[in-house]
Amino acid sequence: MKKTEQLAISAIRALSIEQIEKARSGHPGLPLGAAPMVYELFANHLKHDPTHTDFVDRDRFVLSAGHGSALLYSVLHLFGYEVTMDDLKSFRQMDSITTGHPEHGVCPGVETSTGPLGQGIANAVGFAIAEKMLAEKYNKHGLNIVDHYTYAFTGDGCLQEGIAYEAASLAGALGLGKLILLYDKNDITIEGNIDLTFDEDVGKTHEAMGWQVLRVDDGEDIAAIGKAIELAKKEKDKPSLIIVKTVIGYASPKAGKSSCHGSPLGKEGVEATKKALGYKYGEFEVPEEVREHYAAIIERLKANKTEHDKLLEKYKNKYPEEYAEFMRDISGKTKIDERSLYGFDGDVMSTRKAGNIVLNKLADMIPSLIGGSADLGPSNLTTLNDKGEFSKKDPTGRYIHFGIREHAMAAIANGIHLHGGFRVYVSTFFAFSDYMKNAIRMSSLMQLPVIYIFTHDSIGVGEDGPTHQPIEHLTGLRAMPGLDVFRPADAKETAAAFISAVKANNPTCIVESRQDLPILQSSSEEALKGGYVISDVKNFVGIIMASGSEVNVALEAQKLLAARGIKVRVVSMPCFRLFDEQSEDYKESILPSSIRARVAVEAGASMSWGKYVGLDGEYICLDTFGKSAPAKELFEYYGFTPENVALVTERLIKGKK
Repeated sequence: MKKTEQLAISAIRALSIEQIEKARSGHPGLPLGAAPMVYELFANHLKHDPTHTDFVDRDRFVLSAGHGSALLYSVLHLFGYEVTMDDLKSFRQMDSITTGHPEHGVCPGVETSTGPLGQGIANAVGFAIAEKMLAEKYNKHGLNIVDHYTYAFTGDGCLQEGIAYEAASLAGALGLGKLILLYDKNDITIEGNIDLTFDEDVGKTHEAMGWQVLRVDDGEDIAAIGKAIELAKKEKDKPSLIIVKTVIGYASPKAGKSSCHGSPLGKEGVEATKKALGYKYGEFEVPEEVREHYAAIIERLKANKTEHDKLLEKYKNKYPEEYAEFMRDISGKTKIDERSLYGFDGDVMSTRKAGNIVLNKLADMIPSLIGGSADLGPSNLTTLNDKGEFSKKDPTGRYIHFGIREHAMAAIANGIHLHGGFRVYVSTFFAFSDYMKNAIRMSSLMQLPVIYIFTHDSIGVGEDGPTHQPIEHLTGLRAMPGLDVFRPADAKETAAAFISAVKANNPTCIVESRQDLPILQSSSEEALKGGYVISDVKNFVGIIMASGSEVNVALEAQKLLAARGIKVRVVSMPCFRLFDEQSEDYKESILPSSIRARVAVEAGASMSWGKYVGLDGEYICLDTFGKSAPAKELFEYYGFTPENVALVTERLIKGKK
């Protein structure tokens, strides 16, 4: 290694531990051990242009081990990204772009928010799927406008998470040859050496899953690391795992110890580390020769975008229609005929069946719409008609078989969207949304308009029993910031849910019924407001609120009450968050504060209804687990009948008189 390169790597290490020390918080072990690997990648292999972070054909780098964020920020700063020295000095501080774990949309150069271990690996699989699909769709002979790699940096912690193996298994099955995983193998996690918990041969495991495995025995040997990366790039039919043996906390007094994983080194420790590195410079000081070294690399990297711009221009001249479509896909802009989505035949239809009809109409309108299911397509009714199935042999297919990998599926969807070029949906049974919760949370945190389609929404699942009957799931998802949760009452509200999801700049969960429901005279436009009056009377004295299949129960209860001379309004509440975003005047017009006799009806937990029901209202909800029995019997057993709803409402109203 040349002296200047060694000094350049030492600068990364010094800046990283100085950030952490100044913040009195962070993870110095990873940056010290892995700095040579990341330097070699960014300097000599990664196709990027630090001055244009949205360069469409750039290689993607994902720091799955997001606790090593100080390393990434130091690298981004030195390589000329818009990360200043002041940003480094404000590491982990209020409103800083150098957050504790990398956040997409906050810090330039961060491709995805990471921190929950293993998520980044699955995101990277999504990036690689998107690259492969776009390349197959748009590349022409001699004009490969989509031709880049995805690199994910991981450690022992990520590879102990189940999501990592879900994602890696699928990547191998799909032959994602442009996916390269850099494994920082230092054999240490928070609790100590991994020999008690993680003694498997990771390389053999990945080979069994269809990966190429390469090894570098010395994490300081950047020449060997570079050679391994180039070998990985030559393998076009398999993803590659590069296992690099490193020393956590390299050159520090705590080298090789778990104590340097997540705690600052202390002032004396920082000074001792810099001395061991031969880095004779002050706090946050970078010598001029290192600055010049990085400046020369940056100038060379700028050619990546310049050359691609020339290629795009040639493509545009030769294939103007394809170019226009490519740019439209990359922009993410879509146009749909909303009115055509509301037409349904018949009087009854499950909302999952309605969802299938709407989804396929949207797939015809939006060529960039792709997605799939966790092996439940025929049950979720989320397959795409005549759009092909994405596979190693056919990268043109728009339907993705994710296999029984719910957690990875959701995180992969995040990666596909982040890559650009596609709108993506995923689906499974609603009860299994728990497997996906952290990835859904990352969708919300990054505000990615991923569409989550969940079917079999309640005790309507019936005989499958409590293991498959969602109870608390609506409440949990409704509590998530920035997530729209739709539980449509009928086919028309289902269409509204999909329209909202396609137009949104945030993720949407559409929760659909297994059983048939009447197609109501619902208002599609009002449903887009999240809550609306579906049936009204003059001089009403009470309000019945409901979502999903229970809306029809509420409407039937309204008729029973009317026969007794009791007038009630029925309000459909398909999406709480959208209703809450409406004006105060609108909300008051739907749920007037003068009417305190309110009943919430939903075959799920009561908790999320409190702000609408108030202190004087009643709940007909389900705060226990269900039972295994036919759906009709379950709805009767738990009181989700017009007769019981009418009875509870009448008692409440009469109690007010």
